[in-house]
Amino acid sequence: MIEALKRIWYQKELRNRIVFTIIAIVIFRFLAHIPLPGVDRVQLRQLFSGNALLGLLSAFSGGTMENFSVVSLGLAPYINASIIFQLLTFGFPKLKELSQEGEWGQAKINQYTRLLTLPLSIMQGYGFFFLLRQQGVVTAPTLLSLVALVLALSAGSLFMMWLGELLSERGIGNGISLLIFVGIAAGYPLSLAQSLTALTAGQVTNLVLFIVLLLGLFAAVVLINEAVRRIPIQYAVRGPNAGAQSFLPLRLNQAGVIPIIFAVSLVLIPPTIARYLSGIGNPQLAQLSSEIIRLFTPTGFFYNLVYFTLVVLFTFFYTAVVFNTKDLAENLQKRGGFIPGIRPGMATKDLIDRIITRTTFFGAIFLGLIAILPSVGAALTGVNAFTLGGTGILIVVSVVLETLRQLEGELSVREYDGYL
Repeated sequence: MIEALKRIWYQKELRNRIVFTIIAIVIFRFLAHIPLPGVDRVQLRQLFSGNALLGLLSAFSGGTMENFSVVSLGLAPYINASIIFQLLTFGFPKLKELSQEGEWGQAKINQYTRLLTLPLSIMQGYGFFFLLRQQGVVTAPTLLSLVALVLALSAGSLFMMWLGELLSERGIGNGISLLIFVGIAAGYPLSLAQSLTALTAGQVTNLVLFIVLLLGLFAAVVLINEAVRRIPIQYAVRGPNAGAQSFLPLRLNQAGVIPIIFAVSLVLIPPTIARYLSGIGNPQLAQLSSEIIRLFTPTGFFYNLVYFTLVVLFTFFYTAVVFNTKDLAENLQKRGGFIPGIRPGMATKDLIDRIITRTTFFGAIFLGLIAILPSVGAALTGVNAFTLGGTGILIVVSVVLETLRQLEGELSVREYDGYL
């Protein structure tokens, strides 16, 4: 490990990229502690600590929402805009053609994504303010101060988007993913320390069980994240490479954490609407709202059942949308590739469909269990550390592995160039 670090540090370009990455991370964490005015921050922290759902969102942002900092919205608007355009690409032929135009087409889609990020950040900024005002955390502002507050939150989100793209260009790894990773990892030490200090002497067994579950979770996430189903592919070409064989790797978890993000967005809607209706003053609506809020308590059985079901459904949906088996089979046929024993064309497509369905089933079950893990872990061990649970660990492991792979690739290329 030390030798690898030395090899990286001796490469000037890699060293500059690492230094730039560290500077960008420091800037992000500095901005995360610059609060906006007009909020009772003591009451705000109590609100987030007493609400598991808000604690989940705060963990995603690395505590920036709990601090009501200028970057409270984080990269959520940009991620939502990216997901929207990713889905629209498969629904609109012109966008699909644009996505197939190489770097130029991808640059145009990225530009549209940035433009969509602005209205989304304004809407989410106002939604965040509305939520805090309903809980009595925000003081009654004037119209001018409200506009300034929403614009400041939107500007912080746009700055994070710019910083992430700059980090991708001049730093190490994917900038957006790296900033999300830093935001999640930043909340772990404090969350773990608070939970461990709350343990009594009689809960030592629970602590041991919690550590065992945590280590097992890390191992499972690494295993599932790296698991692939390799389909043998042969190419009927002439020359010295005739009959060359390769593999088509199908990941067990094709969708990543996107289904969990979709599911969280939907699960948040009923309790949010219910809290709004509870303040209208109608007794029947108030009773209905209280029942909905009770059902969608993050520690409740109904909430976790709905959450698990949505994650599984969205995993199948997202994989079906993103992974076009028909195009894959046609591309293989055009390049002279085929699966041994399977006819090219529709037969190849049908086989890949069956394999994708099976692998997606296990990946969907895994993601569903990861999503509800915080509630299950708290019930088994009594330890409420790691509010984000397996979802955060899934993101952390994925980003670390991807960054390490990029570092190894960059190092190999540069050492090879130096040898030549």
